[in-house]
Amino acid sequence: MTDELMVQFLIEGRELVAVAEHDLSVLARRPEDPAALDSCFRAIHTLKGSTGLFDLTPMGLMLHAAEDLLSLLRAERTGGAEDFEALLGVVDQVDRWLDALERTGLLPSDAEAIGADEARRLRELIASDDGPAVETGIAPPSTWRVPAEFQGLGALAIRYVPRADSYFSGDDPVAIIAATPGLAGIQLSPREPWGALDDYDPYACNLVIEAVSTAGRAEIEAALRFVADQVEIIELEAFEPAARGEGERARRTLRIDAERIDRLANIADDLVVAKNGLADLALQAEQLAGGQVLSQALKARQAQLDRLVGDLHATVGKVRLVPLGAMFARFPRLVREIARSLGKAVTLETSGGEVEVDKAIVDGLFEPLVHVLRNALDHGVESASQRRAGGKSEVAAIRLSARAEADQVMIEVADDGAGIDPARVRDVAVRRGILTREAADALDDRAAVDLVFTPGFSTAAEVSAVSGRGVGMDVVRDAATRLGGKATIESRSGQGTTVRFVLPVTMVLTKVMIVTCGAERYGLALDTVVETARVSADRIVPVRAGRAFLLRDQVTPLVDLGVLVGAAAGEAKAAERVIVARVQDELVGFAVDAIIDRMDAAVRPMSGLLAGAPGVLGTTLLSDGAVLMILDLAELIL
Repeated sequence: MTDELMVQFLIEGRELVAVAEHDLSVLARRPEDPAALDSCFRAIHTLKGSTGLFDLTPMGLMLHAAEDLLSLLRAERTGGAEDFEALLGVVDQVDRWLDALERTGLLPSDAEAIGADEARRLRELIASDDGPAVETGIAPPSTWRVPAEFQGLGALAIRYVPRADSYFSGDDPVAIIAATPGLAGIQLSPREPWGALDDYDPYACNLVIEAVSTAGRAEIEAALRFVADQVEIIELEAFEPAARGEGERARRTLRIDAERIDRLANIADDLVVAKNGLADLALQAEQLAGGQVLSQALKARQAQLDRLVGDLHATVGKVRLVPLGAMFARFPRLVREIARSLGKAVTLETSGGEVEVDKAIVDGLFEPLVHVLRNALDHGVESASQRRAGGKSEVAAIRLSARAEADQVMIEVADDGAGIDPARVRDVAVRRGILTREAADALDDRAAVDLVFTPGFSTAAEVSAVSGRGVGMDVVRDAATRLGGKATIESRSGQGTTVRFVLPVTMVLTKVMIVTCGAERYGLALDTVVETARVSADRIVPVRAGRAFLLRDQVTPLVDLGVLVGAAAGEAKAAERVIVARVQDELVGFAVDAIIDRMDAAVRPMSGLLAGAPGVLGTTLLSDGAVLMILDLAELIL
């Protein structure tokens, strides 16, 4: 039970830390923003209450002081930069301790000293205020006597004395106690005499709530974890709880090991291959004497399986989707700490955290994004004096954003720093023997900047402890490729750099057209195919080193797909079978030997030695067990 509670605490803790970080960043710009103040207070208050379930005294002490400072800022005075810096330091420290708890299950050995120092710093800020101390509204429960009528009703008695400002902090005391498991009795009474009607405050909680429960202590503590500092639990005389009714409502959520979901996804992929095999069986049956009826029955079953397997595949894909926000929330502290170590003022702006992608994307993208952010901080963003001299704000900005486009997600890391100088990249490439001077000079600026993805390439004059622009950027691109996507870079000297990841949202069925070039079969994603055409030889004209044809009064380049994939050249034909595809907003014709089929396929990225092979989106299995390569037409002709 404790392990389950700790897992839940870590999940909720990171979410609350992310909320508090966001609110504090807003307050740093708008100190009197009431919504941000209230939201930050609720996050700190909830986090503090959760620490009561575990031996996390240093964290609780620190958070209690942070809560008191926020109470003061809400009630008495406008917060200053020092207040929010101190609160942000507490949130960062909590984030570090959550990392430690996840790794070892314990706080670091210096946690007690750090917690005391942070709490003392916050208390000094509170004491520096000339106004009266803020009343927390918590009454000590040390003199509580359990009501006699509770005896025999349950195993544990509960006394809940809500904070006076509980409604403002987002707590509903009656709803909280009503949700306690095994509730067998409840009493509500005023903490103090109500007094005259003129003195009545409808917004101040004056309740003392007493209850009795048949549930165990761990269940009650879990239910009341957000108000643990306001609750006292006392064991009653021996009590034998009644068996729970069979009609008790089941939980609506279930935590499942990711490996089981992966296994289910693989089975769904295998079902797609097995389903596609029915088409061959139907064709074979049709060729048998009197096999028309059997063939039609097989085709009907295949249509039904198409629908069911498609639904299964889509459902399994959705089960694996998680929002990017949880990963994005881990970067603000990283950026602050690195920027502080480099003596730079940098803000990190995030957007698109609500976008959902496959869990494998989230797991595999974290390290590449860390690497890109470190490069941006160390070598992309200039020092304050350099930015001032260039007419820029001394505070640099890095933007981490995500957006969904059809079945893909685009994640960008953009900075407004110095950018990458293409001329310098060309010089470095020549100096390091990567390119000859002639080859380097022939590159346009975009291709020159793309050289930073070359293994070991770096334009940095010095090796930094944090990063080096280009050092390891090949690893970033390789990681994107392993995830079935791409990584690209755009930069303008003096204006900044953008690293863009284009990745699949989830494992989806891809409609594929199967073509032949020589003796080999290849797959083309149907979403890139505009149409097919039969073009006679007299309509094809030579254009420089290539060929073209006229398609509805539009000159369209024609390339031989067999030549692009290295197939043996065929004999001259009276007419070409052409696949017209859209490549970077331009129509291009691809000559093939034949179009033999269309199918739904579960495309898997290339792995092993073939990972990152140019011009290949991935592979799938055909019904006869053969491997079919799905080609990336855009990459093949670039």
